[in-house]
Amino acid sequence: MKNHLLLCFLFISVFGYSQKKTLQTKFISEKIEIDGNLDESIWQSAAVATDFIMFEPDNGKAIPENKRTEVRVLYDNDAVYIAAMMYDDNPDKILREITQRDNFGTSDIFGVFINGFNDGQQDFQFFVNAADGQADCITTDTNGEDYSWDAVWKSKAVITAKGWIVEMRIPYAALRFSGENKQTWGLNFFREIRRDRQKFTWNFIDSKLGTFTQQTGVLEGIENIKPPTRLFLLPYSSFYVNADSRQKTYGTLKGGLDLKYGINDAFTLDMILVPDFGQTKYDDQILNLGPFEQQFNENRPFFTEGTDLFSKGNLVYSRRIGGNPINYPTAAANEEIIDNPASVNLINALKVSGRTKNGLGVGILNAVTEKTTATIRNNVTQEVRKEIVEPLANYNVLVLDQRFRKNSSVAFVNTNVTRNGSFRDGNVTALVWDLNTKKNTYNLAGDFKYSYINGVEDKKGINSQLNFSETSGKFRYGVGADITTKDFDNNDLGINFETNYYSLYGNTSYRILNPTKYFNTFNARINAYSQFQKETGKLQTGNINFQINSNTKKNHYFGIGFDANPVETYDYYEPRVADRYVIRPSKLGGFIYISTNYNHSFAIDFNPSYAVFDEAGRNSYGFSLGPRYRFSDKLSLNYNFNFFRQNNNKGYIDSINEDLNLATPNTILFANRNVITYSNTLSGKYSLNSQMTFNISLRHYWSYAENKNTLSLEQNGRLMDFAGYADNKNSSFYSWNADLSYTWWFAPGSQVSVLYRNNAGAFERNINKEFRENFTNLLNNDALSHVFSISVRYFIDYNEVKNKF
Repeated sequence: MKNHLLLCFLFISVFGYSQKKTLQTKFISEKIEIDGNLDESIWQSAAVATDFIMFEPDNGKAIPENKRTEVRVLYDNDAVYIAAMMYDDNPDKILREITQRDNFGTSDIFGVFINGFNDGQQDFQFFVNAADGQADCITTDTNGEDYSWDAVWKSKAVITAKGWIVEMRIPYAALRFSGENKQTWGLNFFREIRRDRQKFTWNFIDSKLGTFTQQTGVLEGIENIKPPTRLFLLPYSSFYVNADSRQKTYGTLKGGLDLKYGINDAFTLDMILVPDFGQTKYDDQILNLGPFEQQFNENRPFFTEGTDLFSKGNLVYSRRIGGNPINYPTAAANEEIIDNPASVNLINALKVSGRTKNGLGVGILNAVTEKTTATIRNNVTQEVRKEIVEPLANYNVLVLDQRFRKNSSVAFVNTNVTRNGSFRDGNVTALVWDLNTKKNTYNLAGDFKYSYINGVEDKKGINSQLNFSETSGKFRYGVGADITTKDFDNNDLGINFETNYYSLYGNTSYRILNPTKYFNTFNARINAYSQFQKETGKLQTGNINFQINSNTKKNHYFGIGFDANPVETYDYYEPRVADRYVIRPSKLGGFIYISTNYNHSFAIDFNPSYAVFDEAGRNSYGFSLGPRYRFSDKLSLNYNFNFFRQNNNKGYIDSINEDLNLATPNTILFANRNVITYSNTLSGKYSLNSQMTFNISLRHYWSYAENKNTLSLEQNGRLMDFAGYADNKNSSFYSWNADLSYTWWFAPGSQVSVLYRNNAGAFERNINKEFRENFTNLLNNDALSHVFSISVRYFIDYNEVKNKF
């Protein structure tokens, strides 16, 4: 009898968890004040969402009674209202660090996830932390959370004797839903109890499944509302003062306008007119000794917000838009380049994106950059001439992404760059698929890309990949392959380093789904990757690695990894000449990392690594050390120091022509060198409240490569000693960035930002190893520039203006 009762209980529990919970809401005509008090009587008549279930770490466990959570939802003609009561048996221990928007900090969190089409494709997520801070994002299973998306909504969090309360007003203009009279929305609620590192949701999210957005509950009862006119204007004005040793510029005033318009219930138009990216974060430049360009993060808001569709196929590297000119100016023997712009100005940009109720996502991105010229002076006649380094250019992206069965998609992607005049144009077309079984247990993903370059010589190339993986359960695996032809080139609007190869790869992993005696989470993974030069079949990369990542019961993170390149490989990229290669020795390395619990006022990250090569005296080692201290809920500082050393590293330095009768270089030179890198970063914040924050960000970087002797690359890929080369090819690069800022969200969606920054950089062939002297010289460098700026952006919602008048 007991066994039958137990089986019945388990069946009901599993069946209950697998079903979507439903919450009924009701229409209101009275005003609700968003003050966190819940003293309006209408709240008491609303249905209650409760019985939250743990998402992490003990997936499926019910929330304790003394931490129970109760949520109510109401609506009117303009917005949906949420009231949440988070009970806590010890309110004094509720963590409540004050942070900037979209930064949770060390705080308890409440969130609501809304899908106005209830199609399992995309959630609009709104969070409030216990310090009254806001965060919001768009989430898809394919691309995860996009916190660059910002909506305008109201919230208030209040700590009480019973726990804490959140009250929210989310206007319909911040959501997407159909024009049907009777609405059915996907809905879930989220709560994190930070001191316990426990996360709960109202509708159960089974971590064994490879999906998040499809496991929401349902909101019913919303009727006879209409999607509002989604027209938002964001005018701005900025004032800059620039100063350095060479010139001073005062009173630079800029202004412009960003616009967002809801074309219909699914699609949004974003436009940027007269762009101003003067307060965008500096790039963290490094000493780049390799054959490929350094890839930078995109920090411009227009190109980071709502770009999930444009990431299909990984064809868009938006830093190309307004990036470096495509050509370098040519100067004769008696000429001097006196001005060569490092970047191209953006004239304007727009994007249209959205998804229909039938699952068709459409994305259009267009940007225009201006003609850019370099200035060249004749040192004999003193005449000055202009040379075009980047013509007027149009960048365009089109994406059509059809989702079906709520968890699979097939997409068509096209990127095109057209330059005015007889300059290079580029076009890439791709078919991308992401297919999942109905229960989200297996995945088949891949793409086929075709590139066409219209330049001096037309080029056509292909890139394609296919991988299959199991995506659920404790044990998972994946296998795949890809191929890239020699002339595949998507670098006009994308970024791609390696061509002319095919590869095979696989992985297998094990993870715990619920906590054990020692671990909250534990994951072990083995990866294997092999890459072959397509024409010769020579092994370019052969790597196998093993990693363990874990979170202990006290919420300390620990990981260890081993990495091996067990055989020699052939590097076709480092020689910088077609069809030449250098043989790389086998290698064995490893690392560990420790990250203590950030809930504590003091925490530290430590990550040492070591690798040894099958070559006399060649090895590498380093570590990163990152202590952090939270002085109070308002003040915190994070410091990070990185050191890395490579002994007897072998790398390209030059190509020369020993036979003067040859038109092209016939000798490729490498250096046997030691490469040492240091970097120091310090970041911190002081938050007056959730709307006002002072921030500091400092970075000092120094890396140098000291050549010990010169080597020549033989035809068989081996390196031999080379005498008689006297050029100094040592490299030493220093950089310094400092940002001090104050931000104030003085009204919904409206911000004042005051910024002081200075930065400097220097590249030298002579290496000075006195660290303090180098640092002092860098700050006293003539290239040290100073910028002071004030920017005001004001958010105007057409609906609010209409209602007032």
